[in-house]
Amino acid sequence: MTADGQSTAARDVVDVVALGESMVTFLPSRPGRLADVPSFDRAIGGAESNVACVLAAAGHSVRWVSRVGADGFGDHLVETIGGYGVDVSAVRRDPARPTGIYFRTAGDRATDAHEVAYYRAGSAASAMAAGNVDLNAVRAGRVLHLSGITPMLSEGCLGLVRELTAIRAGRPLISFDVNHRPALGRSADGPSVLLELARGADLVFVGEDEAAEVWGLVGADAVRDAFPDPETLVVKQGGRGATVFHRGDATFVPAPHVDVVAAVGAGDAFAAGFLSATLRGLPERDRLRHGHLTAAAALTVPGDLAAPPVRDHADRLVALDERAWGRLRLGPGWTDAADWADEEVRTP
Repeated sequence: MTADGQSTAARDVVDVVALGESMVTFLPSRPGRLADVPSFDRAIGGAESNVACVLAAAGHSVRWVSRVGADGFGDHLVETIGGYGVDVSAVRRDPARPTGIYFRTAGDRATDAHEVAYYRAGSAASAMAAGNVDLNAVRAGRVLHLSGITPMLSEGCLGLVRELTAIRAGRPLISFDVNHRPALGRSADGPSVLLELARGADLVFVGEDEAAEVWGLVGADAVRDAFPDPETLVVKQGGRGATVFHRGDATFVPAPHVDVVAAVGAGDAFAAGFLSATLRGLPERDRLRHGHLTAAAALTVPGDLAAPPVRDHADRLVALDERAWGRLRLGPGWTDAADWADEEVRTP
């Protein structure tokens, strides 16, 4: 153990390491303004920990690395995320800083009526830096998943992500989800920082609308032109589908029709599905289809996290021909319908 509390022991290599802040989330018991909602249900929220939980539920070995407060909310995060089967042994407790929390309304995040109240300034996770995170644990993965949220939390967090994305021999495959959050600040240099970090990754996820907002890039091809360095670039195009650029090839896969319950958590779930298929060595089309299916699992439940479809079930749907895939419609409970025949696509 070093003077700053880092472990010097070698860590077991896992499929995926996810680093980033998770917060305790308070979900309203009924629709309405935050001022009017009388009670809330407790859950967890965090882009990277969401990906970790879904991947663990899908059968992969996953480690989440972060800092939480030495408080009850920190206990809840570590216990809940660990309950998904995620290795939380590298999560550090900070006795001087609290665990972040936030409240949100029940409405769609895309509407003007949606409210989110964050209480994360000065959180334990915002104090992450290269000197107080177990870098052995972070680098001991086939894939290291990061997002653009972490470098916006503090200068220390930015320095940490720069250290992890630096080109060096033997580094894991770096997965980076842009996840632009304008409310986190860094308004002046945020776009350039995100561009820099994404260009240093091996696999990048970015929304088409996000790329237009942050960098003024219109269309998937324009995004690829701006990101020539990552070997794999995934441009998410909302309900239309997604395009993956891998080396010199581009593959578009339409999204299935989904009866949406809550438009939250889909981006993290998509990344988890795509990463799962990547770890399995599946072709680009199938990686996108698995991403779409895992996103559909999140879209058809009320919260941010949903169990992914059973692998055999997802593989059968991914193997559908183009016509059958185009007819696919997914509603609440669809992940339980494991007896679907390949030739019959229906809504549960």
